[in-house]
Amino acid sequence: MRGWIPGVAALLLAMTPAYAQQQLSAQQQSEAEQIKARQRISMMEGVLERAVSNGAESMMRQFKTVSPELPMLTGLPEARGFRLDGYGVFFDVEVPALRLPVTWPLRMLYRDSTNRVIDDLRPLMVDLDPRLREQILQVVRRDQSGSNVFAATSPGPDAVVAAQQRDPATQTIDDPEVRYTQEVKSALIDAMIENSLPLSLGADEWLTIAARDNVPHDPLIPGDKADFSTVIFRVKGGDLAAYRAGRITIDDVRKKVEVREY
Repeated sequence: MRGWIPGVAALLLAMTPAYAQQQLSAQQQSEAEQIKARQRISMMEGVLERAVSNGAESMMRQFKTVSPELPMLTGLPEARGFRLDGYGVFFDVEVPALRLPVTWPLRMLYRDSTNRVIDDLRPLMVDLDPRLREQILQVVRRDQSGSNVFAATSPGPDAVVAAQQRDPATQTIDDPEVRYTQEVKSALIDAMIENSLPLSLGADEWLTIAARDNVPHDPLIPGDKADFSTVIFRVKGGDLAAYRAGRITIDDVRKKVEVREY
């Protein structure tokens, strides 16, 4: 017995450095995996920020067809991501608000006034030759735009039509803020579908994006209530994997993206 105890002690002492080295290696490997996971999330943050910028640029291109004075954004998009155990990956995306040119309401007022005059004239000219009727309407448009203080800098109807013919996807903007929201939504959905592979989501995990306005509360205006809006996008990892494997199309996976607005 006395000889056995020192032998066991010696064996334990011999095993201690190896065990400690093994624990250190496992810890280093775990830290390396955490760093890689954080880097992947950081890359996705950049992708989502660029997606918001792309949506804004798309809206700006369309806005140019109706006004040379472009809107401004209140800042730059920002995204922050987190992995939530048992759920998936969540991204908080701040979307800069859109500030329209001060001349935009007047421009729309003149446009609506011209349209009303033309609508009133159409029933009165139903019996006229079509070419003569169109000439009269052109004169009305020209006279109305001549009284418009913005006419010198506004693209005319022919310029708008020509722009739309060059790019069928381009449409005249009636509500730039709604179009801006649409473009940003579309860009974010495509970004989460096309760039989510490095996140290594499980089939039952969710990729979630909360896109919200970043308009700050104005402390100098009592009772100021900014029109905040938050849109939640989420899609399951299994649906993303099915798209990457070619089992469903991109249109199919877009339909699987859940969208809720608050």
